[in-house]
Amino acid sequence: MKSNLIFLILSILIISCKNEKVSTNDESIPLIKPNQYLTILGITQDGGFPHINNTKEFEKVKEGVIGKELVVSLGLIDRKENKKFLFEATPDMPEQLAILDSEHLQSNTIIHGIFLTHAHIGHYTGLMHLGREAMGAGNIRVFAMPKMKSFLESNGPWSQLVNLNNINISAIYADTTVQLTNAVKVVPFIVPHRDEYSETVGYKIIGNEKTALFIPDINKWSLWEKDIVEEVKNVDYALIDATFFKDGEIPRPMSEVPHPFIEETTTIFSRESSATKSKIIFIHFNHSNPAINKNYSERIALEKQGYRFASFGDILPL
Repeated sequence: MKSNLIFLILSILIISCKNEKVSTNDESIPLIKPNQYLTILGITQDGGFPHINNTKEFEKVKEGVIGKELVVSLGLIDRKENKKFLFEATPDMPEQLAILDSEHLQSNTIIHGIFLTHAHIGHYTGLMHLGREAMGAGNIRVFAMPKMKSFLESNGPWSQLVNLNNINISAIYADTTVQLTNAVKVVPFIVPHRDEYSETVGYKIIGNEKTALFIPDINKWSLWEKDIVEEVKNVDYALIDATFFKDGEIPRPMSEVPHPFIEETTTIFSRESSATKSKIIFIHFNHSNPAINKNYSERIALEKQGYRFASFGDILPL
């Protein structure tokens, strides 16, 4: 009887352990993933980290002093419908797609759709990997605004992707909803940026329970027709442009590459509640931005106020 009782107790303990979540230091990465969620697949500006013409950064990565960071991208997963989508086709897209497949959702197709924000190198050039020289993909769905669609169709080598049916471009329109799955929809909206070849959009990603704002690139907040404070208050997550921390960060006129400095954004939100500040997740860091380092003192001070900084692998339930 005693041995049977011990066996019963041990069995209950084993079953209980199997059903519990494993404790991790990062609460943003739950062991049991929700049915629909976003995952952060990259956090840096178009040039990545380490960055071209910065040999010391490459040496530090090689020595293990600092880690490599991929170019800004989000994965959107609907486990219930067995579908996955990508926001941005970065130069790091092959690795990011492999991560989606191995760590999030395996499916018969490599990706069910790719959303593009604009025609700057970190946001669309990953499409090259779908072409004849690499994957030779078949009809991968790409969601793009009208000017972006026209740019891809009219200029090589991108036009070859269209002509060979490597990609199939679906036109999307500002403030018009795209229903991706029963539980998730996406709404693009125009933002001011350096639109040399296409318009620039951000996205509102709407799930059954949570909503996210994704604005990796924008000029200054004052140039946008919308109020960034109100936009942040109306969502659960706001993944917003944090290319530079402050003025003077790079050795050229920063007016040539206008972005809202983190210092400017936090000044705008300085009088808002910690609950509002905690919705902000800074993303799209230039290699020069000291806040890319988790130990940077000013980053830590902002985190104490509630602000968040995107990290590779973060999971945001929808």
